[in-house]
Amino acid sequence: MAQRLALRRLLALGRRPLPLGPRPLASQGLPGRAFGSSAIRGSAFNVQDGGDFQERVVNSPKPVVVDFHAQWCGPCKILGPRLEKMVAKQEGKVVMAKVDIDDHTDLAIEYEVSAVPTVLAMKNGDVVDKFVGFSSVWGF
Repeated sequence: MAQRLALRRLLALGRRPLPLGPRPLASQGLPGRAFGSSAIRGSAFNVQDGGDFQERVVNSPKPVVVDFHAQWCGPCKILGPRLEKMVAKQEGKVVMAKVDIDDHTDLAIEYEVSAVPTVLAMKNGDVVDKFVGFSSVWGF
C-alpha cells in the first residue's frame, strides 16, 4: 500500500490528478482491447551511461521516475511495463528513465540501490521519493 501511495505522490508531481481506480476502456474512448503503445515509448527511455543520466534525469525540467531494474529480475519484468503505462498517462508531464543495474553499477551504487526493483522519484535533480520491491496488491 505504501508503494502505491509513493507512486501516486510521484506522478502527482506532473500536476495531473490520478484516477482512483481502473476505468473501462469504453469510458476512455477506446474500443475493446485495441490500443497502441506509441505513447508509452515516448515517455520512457533507457539510460545509456552516466552522462546520459546526468543530462536526461538530473537536469530534466520535468519530474522523472527512475526504474532501477535487472534483466534477471522477475518482479522488475512485471513492474516496469506497469510504471511505463502510468507515466504515459501523464501525457508528457512526467518521464521515465530505465536503468539496468548490471550495465550501470556506478549509478546503482551512487543512488544506494540495494535491491531491485528500486524506483526513485526525482525532481530538479533531487530524489524526492523512493520505494523498493514490488507487491501484487498494487492492483494497477
